[in-house]
Amino acid sequence: MRKPVLWIIIPCFNEEEVLPKTIPLFIDKINELVKKNIIDNNSAVLLVNDGSFDNTWDLIKDFSRDKKVLGISQSRNRGHQNAVLAGLMEAKDKCDITISIDCDGQDDINAIDDMIKEYYSGYDIVYGVRSDRSSDSFFKRFTAQTYYKLLRLMDVDVVYNHADYRLVSSRVIEEFAAFKEVNLFLRGMFPLVGFKSTSVYYKREERVAGKSHYSFAKMIGLAVDGITSLSVKPIRFIAGAGLIFSFIGFLGVLWVIIRTMLGYDTVNGWSSLVCLVIILGGLNLFSIGMIGEYIGKIYLEVKRRPRYIISERTWENLDSRK
Repeated sequence: MRKPVLWIIIPCFNEEEVLPKTIPLFIDKINELVKKNIIDNNSAVLLVNDGSFDNTWDLIKDFSRDKKVLGISQSRNRGHQNAVLAGLMEAKDKCDITISIDCDGQDDINAIDDMIKEYYSGYDIVYGVRSDRSSDSFFKRFTAQTYYKLLRLMDVDVVYNHADYRLVSSRVIEEFAAFKEVNLFLRGMFPLVGFKSTSVYYKREERVAGKSHYSFAKMIGLAVDGITSLSVKPIRFIAGAGLIFSFIGFLGVLWVIIRTMLGYDTVNGWSSLVCLVIILGGLNLFSIGMIGEYIGKIYLEVKRRPRYIISERTWENLDSRK
C-alpha cells in the first residue's frame, strides 16, 4: 500500500531565534517517519513566513536547500490563522495529510507519530490536545481554559484545550476550501467540516528559544473572533437582557402609579435613579458595541478580499536544492 505524503505546516512570524533550533527537529522527524516506512519519501516541512521583518524568511530560504523543506512568504503580515490557512491551501493538492504546528517547540513533536497512527485507523482529523499546561503561567492557563468553557456556552463546537496542532487529510482540506469566510477561527471551523475525528494528548513544553509574539491584544482579538464568527448567542443574550430590563421598568412604572393612587410620597432618592441610569447606559453601550462587532464582520465578509497573498515560494528556484 502506498504510504501517505505528509506536509507539516508551520507558520512563522519573527522567529529568527527559534527556527535554527526547531527546523532540524522537524526535518529529523520527517526522515525518521520515512525510514520507518510510515510516510512517503516526498513528505516535507512547509514553513509559512507571515510577513516577518527580521531574518525569518532568509533562514527559511537557507533551510530550503534541503529537499525536505519548503517555504512560502506572504506579501504582508496577516496573522497566525491566515498563515496556517495559506499553508493548508498550498498543500491541498500536493499531499495526502497535513499536520499544522507552531514553530516554537511547545507542542510535542512526537505526538505526530500518534496522529499518523490514528490516521491509519481511519480518522480524517486528529486533534492535538494539551493534557498538561503546567509550563503556562497561571493567568494564561486560567484565561485559556475559561475561554474554552465560554465557547462551549456559546454553542461553538471546539475541542477543549486544542489550539492549532492537528492532522487533517486531503479530502478534509478539499471540503474546507469551500469555507470562504474572512474572519478565521480554524479550531472552531474544522469541526464544522465533519468527517471522522479523534484526539491525541501531549504535554505542553516551554518555548525552545525567543519569546512569544502573540500579544495579549492578539489573544483578545482571536477570542472575540472565535465567538462572533461562529455563534449568534451574544445577540440573543442582548435581546434577552433587553426584555428583562423592559420588564423591570414596567414593574417600576406600576409601582409609581400604585403609590400615587394610594397617596404615598412619590419623591425618591437620586442615588437609585443614578445607579439605574449607569446600569442601563452601560448595557446600551455594550449592546451597541456587540452589534457593531457583528456588523463589522459582515462588512469585512462582503468585501471578499483575499485572505492571503503569497509573494514568493522557495521551490520556484530549484537549482540550489540538494
